[in-house]
Amino acid sequence: MMLLGATTLLAQQRAKNVILFLGDAGGIPTLNAASIHGYKEPRALYLQHMPHIALSETSSTSSWVTDSAAGMTAIVTGQKTDNGVISQAPPAGPAKEDGANLKTILEYAEEHGLSTGVISNMNMADATPAACYAHVSSRKNIGDIFAQIWKPRFGDGVDLVIGNGRKKILESTKEIGVDMEKELLASGRAFYDSVAAVPDDARRVVALFDDDDFDVDAATAKAIRILSKNRKGFFLMVEWDLHPSKPARALDTVVKFDHLIQRTAKQMDKNSLVLFTADHSFDFRLKSGKKGADIALPSAPNVVKKADQPEEKSDVVIGTAHTGEEVLVAAQGPGSERVTGVLSNTDLFGIMLSAYGWSAGKR
Repeated sequence: MMLLGATTLLAQQRAKNVILFLGDAGGIPTLNAASIHGYKEPRALYLQHMPHIALSETSSTSSWVTDSAAGMTAIVTGQKTDNGVISQAPPAGPAKEDGANLKTILEYAEEHGLSTGVISNMNMADATPAACYAHVSSRKNIGDIFAQIWKPRFGDGVDLVIGNGRKKILESTKEIGVDMEKELLASGRAFYDSVAAVPDDARRVVALFDDDDFDVDAATAKAIRILSKNRKGFFLMVEWDLHPSKPARALDTVVKFDHLIQRTAKQMDKNSLVLFTADHSFDFRLKSGKKGADIALPSAPNVVKKADQPEEKSDVVIGTAHTGEEVLVAAQGPGSERVTGVLSNTDLFGIMLSAYGWSAGKR
């Protein structure tokens, strides 16, 4: 009886769905500042109170400070690579030949018959979303990256793609001699220019636009409705850019992202793993300020000021580059109990894979 009970419990702990929320450049200093900015107190974000919390080390094979390509590759494949490389092992040999392709969590989901999706308010061929579905030695190869949407290595490829970069992606695919719209339609994917245009009964969708203010909340809700039709489950990655090029906007976005994660976590069944992390941190330092008051923010990064620019009163010092400290991992749902302590970014792949009940290299 004890053995039967343990087996039943183990089966119940497997995830049917995994939703990975990725705050690009959303390091702990930024999250802390966003909580104070949004609520006038620390630890007010939902993320900071999720059932399981850990830190994640983010270095790449080539640097203590990762870029988004290597950072996201580690998260979705379980292996580190060089900066600039997308879901491949580091280039090998004196000629710097392409490294081996690394199988992503999205590709495992495709291989197992699950539905898959990627959402981003950044270019959909940029490093973070691209690492889920593409394999290239340089993140600059936008045309080659996006062409892998309809030429997948496993299953029938990512089912739902919603995000920015329409003009650039169309130009980049044309440069390599590819008619993107024709290829998408031939692969059974409908092509739209807005979230609103995507029907709820869609199955395989690419929606591209150039709108930094597009509704990520609405895109996520629509994606979940579409992907949930697959009885086997789904994998969804949602990225929101948190780089502080406009500090107040970035902190407001953190609060919006936090609300989205909270709503999604409460909406999903207990058979869904909901996980948040950042691919890397950023040079954002809280240097002063009084409790109970908002943070005085500069209008832009303020570490380096030109002589003709007036100094702004500010409680924070913001640089212009990524930094190498650990980032937050927060999770709930099946498999989230493994989110504890200080992890490597590569551990997150294993956490998602085991939540589904899968083993690396096996169906």
